[in-house]
Amino acid sequence: MEDAGGDAANADVRHMCDRQREAGFQKLSTEVHLSEELAPPHHLSKSQHPYHKLLGDGEILDYSKLWKPPPNRGFAPCLERSPSYTYPRESQGYLLVHTNGGLNQMRAGICDMVAVARILNATLVIPDLDKRSFWRDSSNFADVFDEEHFINALAHDIKVIKKLPLELSTIPRAVKHFRSWSGVDYYESEIASLWAEHQVIRAAKSDSRLANNNLPPDIQKLRCRACYEALRFSPKIEAMGKLLVERMRSYGRYIALHLRYEKDMLAFSGCTHGLSPEEASELATIRENTTYWKVKEINSTDQRMKGYCPLTPKEVGIFLSGLGYPPDTPLYIAAGEIYGGETHMADLRSRFPTLMRKENLTSVNELKPFAKHASQMAALDYIVSVESDVFIPTYSGNMARAVQGHRRYLGHRKTISPDRKALVHLLDKVEVGTMKEGKNLSNRIVEIHRRRQGSPRKRKGPIPGTKGKERFRSEEAFYENPLPDCLCQGRGREENRKKWRMNCPGERKVTGIQLRSRFFFAMLKTASFMPSVNKYRKCPKDESSAYLHENSRQQKWEFQSPHQQSLHLSPRSPRPPSGRCTRKMGRIRCRASPGATHGTNEERLRHPDLFMNGAVVLVGVRIC
Repeated sequence: MEDAGGDAANADVRHMCDRQREAGFQKLSTEVHLSEELAPPHHLSKSQHPYHKLLGDGEILDYSKLWKPPPNRGFAPCLERSPSYTYPRESQGYLLVHTNGGLNQMRAGICDMVAVARILNATLVIPDLDKRSFWRDSSNFADVFDEEHFINALAHDIKVIKKLPLELSTIPRAVKHFRSWSGVDYYESEIASLWAEHQVIRAAKSDSRLANNNLPPDIQKLRCRACYEALRFSPKIEAMGKLLVERMRSYGRYIALHLRYEKDMLAFSGCTHGLSPEEASELATIRENTTYWKVKEINSTDQRMKGYCPLTPKEVGIFLSGLGYPPDTPLYIAAGEIYGGETHMADLRSRFPTLMRKENLTSVNELKPFAKHASQMAALDYIVSVESDVFIPTYSGNMARAVQGHRRYLGHRKTISPDRKALVHLLDKVEVGTMKEGKNLSNRIVEIHRRRQGSPRKRKGPIPGTKGKERFRSEEAFYENPLPDCLCQGRGREENRKKWRMNCPGERKVTGIQLRSRFFFAMLKTASFMPSVNKYRKCPKDESSAYLHENSRQQKWEFQSPHQQSLHLSPRSPRPPSGRCTRKMGRIRCRASPGATHGTNEERLRHPDLFMNGAVVLVGVRIC
């Protein structure tokens, strides 16, 4: 299917707006003071050069295609309420929610409970986070999420309060395990009938309590508004998350690798391939002693051959090499402690030495406020994964599904989903020596994953022939793919522009040089090398553009984008250094020298999208 005509323009606009509006990630507060240098040590920085991998027989793999996102086909968020949608009516009672699971399981459950509160016409009390699961995290809702924003963002949908009124704290409550994957009828009949005798209903669990499909459009859109707009992380988490993204970008384009090779996942799944007998025995003991894990006896070989096991670090290294990514590709490991540590990471590190984690991108003091809280650490990984150039999950768990869905919502950013079942057969051949790494293996891996890169498609329904809970369990999760409920196609270029313009404050008409944001990769280099010119024709107003013009009296360059306030950078010299700028076909292309550094720490914090590695780079400037 060909791209829609307005696709490129829409993608430009989303690129400028998504961090502030759709992702819900707050702008870095100027009140957050981080004294440490933002850029990583100079000796760790890598500049990526054009790379072509020789596959043999003269065939060349184009490096740029490895990072190219799939065609968006004109899909954009459409969360508008229907004409019949009303403001919250007088509440029937109060809904208490006890969430369960890790961060992303709790996120999905909270968003579902927002929809349930709407269906029940209930006042939602800020949910309690799970403190008894495997991770034993003591974090409260306000420690992980922006509580005030959550309440205000949902004001037109449901009433949310922080605590149950004191006079109701001791009255009897209806404690209920809501039925999994239920529809509106279940809540309107069976659960709503509880209001006759109770003022407070308590949901004992929150995960998978709403059906993925066949719900009213307004309820589905409310789930998306809750997930992608209302439920943003707390200011301190977002500040640190954006700082991690900035530091990763100093290495160039990067892959966020959700390497789910952690003790809890291996114990839960029963996957022991590549582990020692002692390690396998330890995992079996953990599984046996964890009471809420129902399945105790698991055949690891069968699990792996069916594709139910996370890829090992060694398998991930072969997979990435087979896709064509060069050894200098920066990888961000979005995971907790890898089981076995460096023993199991050595093979991956030998292929891709630039392995970065939260721990080596930050100082001890920077990470200290989050270190003892699994949910907050997972939130940092979530932010870096959503903002990455490519996201690759090695297992289809809760975080993988949540990040994939969020990236789809933000314009179908490139997400490669490994076909674990097919890969296992290939990797086993490599392990026994019947197939060698090289052109043949690479071609097979590339072909298998050609259609597994996050392109737009409707959410998958149940597997034919399945019944009961297995039928619901086989469906693609709602938050893994919000299409078609929350993403619409063919709304028209101008209509989409209007939609994004409303959410991009600070836009003004500027006379000067128009800088196309889609070609702009900011790396905090000096803007002084731009040509010294003072008279231009007025550039057409375009929401997808940022603007740069010279204030000749003050000898400053002013950068202004739809989602950033004006930024002034003093030039290093009145004339551009020779060799830095070239002009061709009406475009000026400039690159900064590696030694140039401008911008204070305060400027970097206020304008994280512009600053990276100590300077600003301006690319793709067009004379109007």
